[in-house]
Amino acid sequence: MPIPPVTLTPPFNIVRCAYIDLAVTDLDASQAFYDTTLGLTTTARDAEALYLRGLEERNHHSFVLRKADVPACNALGFKVATEGDLDIAKMWFEDQGLEAKFVPRFHQGRTLRARDPHGTVLEFFCKMDQSERLLQKYGTYRGAHPQRIDHFNCFSPNVQSSVDFYAGLGFRTTEYTSTDDGAELWAAWMHRKGTVHDIAFTNGVGPRLHHVALWLPTALHVIHLCDVMATTGYLGHMERGPGRHGISNAFFLYVRDPDDHRVELYASDYLTVDPDLEPIRWSLTDTQRQTLWGTPAPRSWFEEGSEFPGTAIRDPDLKAQPIIAH
Repeated sequence: MPIPPVTLTPPFNIVRCAYIDLAVTDLDASQAFYDTTLGLTTTARDAEALYLRGLEERNHHSFVLRKADVPACNALGFKVATEGDLDIAKMWFEDQGLEAKFVPRFHQGRTLRARDPHGTVLEFFCKMDQSERLLQKYGTYRGAHPQRIDHFNCFSPNVQSSVDFYAGLGFRTTEYTSTDDGAELWAAWMHRKGTVHDIAFTNGVGPRLHHVALWLPTALHVIHLCDVMATTGYLGHMERGPGRHGISNAFFLYVRDPDDHRVELYASDYLTVDPDLEPIRWSLTDTQRQTLWGTPAPRSWFEEGSEFPGTAIRDPDLKAQPIIAH
């Protein structure tokens, strides 16, 4: 069976995805893209890093952009419920033979850095500095009016093993793609916070970050960003969309930042809080799976992603290919 049973009592309590930590080569170019153009708010900046957040987010940051010589995804950040969960998580990862250690992080409390079995870099925290709520500061809204970070999507060399691992941590599958016979997983969408996903896995060379997503108020905000990017020098950064996914019902636009990290602008998904919610299965050859309507994804969308520092990548075990735009 491709989808493992729900784990209602996981070893420690992960609340949601909370931040992305990206290595970028030019902080000024990154700030112009993420703040001025997309509409995130800069909370802090120093010579080494830029910290940003969405308009409804009270945590100090949901995007950390660190100056580096080579672009990379430094870590995927998750919030846990209590300080005790961090200690339990450290012991749990170590018991699995996986890397886990506490690391210093500005603007947040104790932070545990770990890796999943494929080498994806994860960070867990409980407390973070708080910031002014900007939700009703409408005069400051810019770009696509991004409200919050929504999810990560990662290339996995073996989606089944990724799903099995994260299911053991309490992540529940909402939708998935399998081969026509239903025997092998090609992709899966998994959540903790009660929407379609906090993390998803796509079959491909990995582990690598495929994209990070920002949640927008409406589909019209996606359209507005298209107008903004087309008239401010960022037309070439629009990779795919706008359109609507069959999976998740999301109205989407995928863009590439100045270092080619992929960002999805995302609206119109649905509630998934019921623990007995039956996952939705899609066949890999269903033409409306990835694109309910709109242009099919380009080849770059299936092949390009951001690597994790110090993690070896490998070809996927499953040799299967969905529809690609030519």
